[in-house]
Amino acid sequence: MAKVFLLAYTPNPEHTVAAAAKLCYSNVSASELTENLTDEQAASFVEMLSEIGHESPIEHASFTFGIEGVSRSLLAQITRHRMASFSVKSQRYVREGSFEYVTPPEIAKVPEALSVYKEIMAEDQKKYDLIADILKKKHTAAFLAEGKDEKTAARLAEKKAIEDARFVLPNSCETQMVMTMNARSLHNFFRIRCCRRAQWEIQDVANQMLSLVTKVAPNLFKNAGPSCLSGKCPEGKMSCGKPDEVREFYKGLKSNG
Repeated sequence: MAKVFLLAYTPNPEHTVAAAAKLCYSNVSASELTENLTDEQAASFVEMLSEIGHESPIEHASFTFGIEGVSRSLLAQITRHRMASFSVKSQRYVREGSFEYVTPPEIAKVPEALSVYKEIMAEDQKKYDLIADILKKKHTAAFLAEGKDEKTAARLAEKKAIEDARFVLPNSCETQMVMTMNARSLHNFFRIRCCRRAQWEIQDVANQMLSLVTKVAPNLFKNAGPSCLSGKCPEGKMSCGKPDEVREFYKGLKSNG
């Protein structure tokens, strides 16, 4: 299953946000913004920004995550969040030898379905390897004919072969990535992906991310989470209908953070 790590973040993120807000609301020069700025004052500025809905100052704090054990299906979802930076394990440059894959919990619960699922994964691996080997043989011959030495020909042929062989790999194929978001984008991400209507895998990743950032910037992410934490559920008829249960869950998640 997914594992999320907080690799790096803006030093003193709440002080950074508070300094940016201070510039907006007080007659202080940029060089003096952090002078005598206490933790209590920083928390007060962050709380004020939340109350008045002034979100641009929180963009000055960013957080970088390492994410492992997720599917290519999740990758397609998470990269829809455009105000972020991504670095992803490449299937073009890295051969998927005995590739790992993500098993949806609902499939794992049914032995018959799980057996079929594993058979499909094993067959995908065989076909991937077969296509890669066939193409590598073809490309190696072509590079040798061009005058390349055997080592160079094999290296170039391998890359060219897996570039096309990857098309048979399933959405479940496991990948890993590094992702950076600023705090404002994270708030938006949590509103959408912590919701119980979100797909199970990205919801799990979002919850892990929220727990991690709450540990280092509790005031900044005090109200972060699905929309129903601070207002009416926007899902209408599609709502899970359990706002109290959801609020209790995120209260516990943040207190444990």
